[in-house]
Amino acid sequence: MPLSAAPAYLPDVLGPDFEQLTLPQPDDYEGTVRSTLIRRRFTGPASDRAVLYIHGFTDYFFQRELARQWEKHGYRFYALDLRKYGRSLLPHQRPNNVRDLTEYFADLDAALARIGEEGARTVVLNGHSTGGLITALYARSGSRRGQVSVLVLNSPFLEMNQPWLLRKVAMPVISRLGALYPDLPIPARLPPGYGESLHQSRHGEWDYNLTWKPIEVFAVNAGWLRAIRAGHRQVARGLGLPQPVLVLHSARTVQRYHPFNDEYFSADGVLNAEHIRTLAPQLGSRVTVQGIEGGMHDLVLSRPAVREKVYEAMFRWLATVPG
Repeated sequence: MPLSAAPAYLPDVLGPDFEQLTLPQPDDYEGTVRSTLIRRRFTGPASDRAVLYIHGFTDYFFQRELARQWEKHGYRFYALDLRKYGRSLLPHQRPNNVRDLTEYFADLDAALARIGEEGARTVVLNGHSTGGLITALYARSGSRRGQVSVLVLNSPFLEMNQPWLLRKVAMPVISRLGALYPDLPIPARLPPGYGESLHQSRHGEWDYNLTWKPIEVFAVNAGWLRAIRAGHRQVARGLGLPQPVLVLHSARTVQRYHPFNDEYFSADGVLNAEHIRTLAPQLGSRVTVQGIEGGMHDLVLSRPAVREKVYEAMFRWLATVPG
């Protein structure tokens, strides 16, 4: 379809600097499906470089500062609200309900197709947490992986942050049940301290839609757990990605999950930093791993001085990548 005949962007909830495009997808086991491409109105010099940001679990794109930073460094900024998240969530759907992570590949296919039509020749995938896992898997086997030049991963979800007995005994059993009973509800087991550390209504500095990103995470089911564990097993075996990969993570993990405490402002309150350090080299042969002292789980939502370090690390590394 010629770009002139393609669907037009509409105003976005983030204000006049952003616009959104609905990407219809084939129906699935819950019915109608869509994803949503968001772009920042590009005001810099003409550029054929773009970044596509993929959010995490119980999440959606709202990080205006992240978009400004990418544009400041010469990239057209796009973000994708995956199916059943944020702008893409429909009334008949359960949030983040998925049975195989490859279901998200169609969302990335559609987004990358549009970004390519709009002139991008170099595309960076910037994934956070679960989005980091999805983008890594896509870069290995997605149908448009050839468009992906570089990956920048922010605290990627490469392993469950749970006690050994749960990870090695209980979760494999539940995962097997997920093949037969994908809708079987299971506890998310993530305390609300991280959400409390982010939103203005509690202890944080950020304002976002609590319907799309609640303080307490959305419920999950056995099908979701099965999908996540399958992705983790692929990472553990090694993905062999050819692209350069930057993995940034907090230098420390929150040790006191209950109740909320100031540790959430300077450590990862969702994932285990050691898991990320250990597993990141499994992504490929050109992986750079860097811990960020004082970083939160979503590093770009950390305190201002730490965010500066995160952006400096990202763009300094990108400047070293050939091409």
